[in-house]
Amino acid sequence: MFKNKTIIGVIAVLVLAGGAFFLYENHKLNVAHSTFENYYAFRGCTELVDRTDTYGDCKLADGSTIKLLLINGKWYLDGDGPGVW
Repeated sequence: MFKNKTIIGVIAVLVLAGGAFFLYENHKLNVAHSTFENYYAFRGCTELVDRTDTYGDCKLADGSTIKLLLINGKWYLDGDGPGVW
């Protein structure tokens, strides 16, 4: 009897922890996509190269350049926006 309750308790804790992790990651992504500045930081940009109202180019720590695009009010990496897959 005790063993069954323990197993159920462990499963419940794991399910709750997984749900909390999912909600946290979802919130973090929503915040990242919400503004250029947030997405710039989320992607690890170190230097702004160019910026308009709908896109921005930035350099990463390794020296490579990436393009960030505004699509339907949210910021995405070029080629990684909604409907691209």
